[in-house]
Amino acid sequence: MNEYIQIVTTVATEDEAGAIARLLVEKHLAACVQVIGPMTSHYRWQGKIETAKEYLCLAKSRAALYSKIEAAIKAIHPYEVPEIIAMPVIAGSKEYLAWLGAEVKEPF
Repeated sequence: MNEYIQIVTTVATEDEAGAIARLLVEKHLAACVQVIGPMTSHYRWQGKIETAKEYLCLAKSRAALYSKIEAAIKAIHPYEVPEIIAMPVIAGSKEYLAWLGAEVKEPF
């Protein structure tokens, strides 16, 4: 079941989130990208505690495509150090995972 992952990244605007979502889906790197927000993030950056409004992107894909997804996100992400993390899908409905697998590129 660990063939599939969910990738998380955050950006400052809905337009930036939409650009990442479109890129990943158009390139068949993700079957679906959900955009959630705005939300409030609290974090430490360069020694100071910061608060910012952000949009969360949740992309569904294959684990074997992670490096291509990371590169695609980094190519258009505006942050100096973007959050790009992947979590394994440990279970899912057979029908959903079949759809997910059909929508993303086969690993090379």
